Amino acid sequence: MRKEYDFSTAVKNPYVKRLKRQITIRLDDVTVSYFKALAEETGIAYQNLMNFYLRECALDRMRPSMKWVGQVEQSKRRER
Repeated sequence: MRKEYDFSTAVKNPYVKRLKRQITIRLDDVTVSYFKALAEETGIAYQNLMNFYLRECALDRMRPSMKWVGQVEQSKRRER
């Protein structure tokens, strides 16, 4: 390894704006288990699957239904 490197002719990374940002997020076990199982089926890392899904939601400007788990379960029971 050299002692010093010359970066005077270096070019900035044109893809730097496309890089991902690391964040901390708290997810429930059901959600993580779902994406991990899907990852095993598809061969794609579960973090990437979550990113793909969230990106799709963002591009389609989807909004959450804002129903709590109890409300969702009650709705499903009524549909049966």
